[in-house]
Amino acid sequence: MTIDLEALYIDLHRHPELSFQETRTAGVITRHLEELGVEFEEGIGRTGVVGGIRNGEGPVVWLRADMDALPVPEQTGLEYASTARGVDPAGTEVPVMHACGHDMHVAALLGAVERLVATKDEWSGTVVAVFQPAEEYGAGSQAMIADGALDRFPKPDIVLGQHVTPLPAGTIGVRSGTQMAASDGLTVTLLGRGGHGSRPQATIDPVVMAAATVMRLQTVVSRETDPRDVAVVTVGSIHAGLKNNIIPAEAKLELSLRYPDDEARARVLEKVERIVRAEAQASGAEQPPVIAVDHSLPPTINDVHATARLVLAFDAAFGDGTVIDPGMFTGSEDVSWFARESGAPLVFWFWGGADPEAYAAAQAAGTIERDIPTNHSPFFAPVLQPTLGRGVDALVVAAREFLAAPAR
Repeated sequence: MTIDLEALYIDLHRHPELSFQETRTAGVITRHLEELGVEFEEGIGRTGVVGGIRNGEGPVVWLRADMDALPVPEQTGLEYASTARGVDPAGTEVPVMHACGHDMHVAALLGAVERLVATKDEWSGTVVAVFQPAEEYGAGSQAMIADGALDRFPKPDIVLGQHVTPLPAGTIGVRSGTQMAASDGLTVTLLGRGGHGSRPQATIDPVVMAAATVMRLQTVVSRETDPRDVAVVTVGSIHAGLKNNIIPAEAKLELSLRYPDDEARARVLEKVERIVRAEAQASGAEQPPVIAVDHSLPPTINDVHATARLVLAFDAAFGDGTVIDPGMFTGSEDVSWFARESGAPLVFWFWGGADPEAYAAAQAAGTIERDIPTNHSPFFAPVLQPTLGRGVDALVVAAREFLAAPAR
């Protein structure tokens, strides 16, 4: 049986599912694993799937792909563009799109599993294929670990994973050390005193309080962080009020914070909390704001020795110049929990999905940021090939590098 990977990818792209709702996606995965004769368990961490290929003595290699999509209305214009709708945790109906490429991740991992099954006479050891839910919530890997993933399956000697990005298709980006930033998601609730819009003097307006807070938070990076350091403070969501003549009683801000290490994290969090509380006090708030941490992710740190070894393997397989150092990404990932909780080294790399000619033209014009859609954009869609083929090849090359040679 041979998986039609392009058809599989298109099907997944047309049918995206939100975090912890990936039931159809999990069904597609388990059907293919069953056809390949791979043992698996489903429902791990709610909707996760883990398959295992045991092939004699040797190292245990974990290969991880995430499955969830985003509440984004697709605007790619593709014939197979998503028109799916879903319901978010707040009960709101939203458009759903694979705007981060997790459909490509799933297809590539299934393709790698198929090839590893077909070449079992060429390697020895155990491959554990982890199809993880809810990466976009930063919660899926920990949910799988809490559900016993590290106890129910052979523990990894190394954890490997990849992410499609708007690098030129065919390119692989990887670096030793910190590959992706740590992050925290915060919900800040500013508490005012509501009233009639015609009598603002009788209220404590949380909308004005929120506006002042948002503007002041911009100074955390621009005025309180060394320009040589990395930090990001983004207010991605503001919610307040229901009607133009009612001053609401509260306003909510949702923040995304990024930093390279724990020391920077402590500094940024202290500054954010200071500003939030000070702006509330300056507005005359009678109650202090409530600051809740929705998620906290560690930095994604690639093992130095394993990364150097894998770069040599990629160079040998794909040719010199294919592998680049993309620098540290300020995006965050939860894949590292598998490595941290098991004590195994991690190598996590990026592979390109942008049309090489379009990328080269944008690079020459200095318009990459404008013309090459990035992850989470409603226009983000990797070119089908060579992106898919390179994603499969990269996983196979990586797995084979850390598996053992077959016994003779």
